[in-house]
Amino acid sequence: MSARPQPDELETIGWREWVALPSFGIQSIKCKVDTGARTSSLHAYDVEEFRRGGRDMVRFVVHPEQRSTKETIHCEARLVDRRKVKPSSGHAELRPVILTELELMGQRWTVELTLTRRDAMGFRMLLGRQATRGRFVVDPGRSYRNGKRIKGKKRLSGPKGTKR
Repeated sequence: MSARPQPDELETIGWREWVALPSFGIQSIKCKVDTGARTSSLHAYDVEEFRRGGRDMVRFVVHPEQRSTKETIHCEARLVDRRKVKPSSGHAELRPVILTELELMGQRWTVELTLTRRDAMGFRMLLGRQATRGRFVVDPGRSYRNGKRIKGKKRLSGPKGTKR
């Protein structure tokens, strides 16, 4: 049994970061790291649940760039749950839950995402504490430790000037 990493052994991320969702072909999406939120959420619309091969599935559309509808990505994933979530608006809603791979700071792992409309929110994605626990320490005074998205390019320049 291995011991959990101590906070001083974990990589530090900022309160907002560029992440990738490789299973959906999303190479960069700006997310807010929110330690107050248990579960992560993704801005999705035209959410439709269906069955395929005896499995519950969900299809949805994502605009990964904030305040833009230029890039449209059609996604499908296995529906793993429906969860009642009480967002900052205070009105609880039942959201579909999926599992997908997330990439941040050279690490790739599976996270739970709830799907919801985030049109009025400042970020297309919220990265909750379940997804970051045991992997990162969050420095609320820092941003984009994973590098910045370069306008017109879909790849991130990684930490310490490496190309991702």
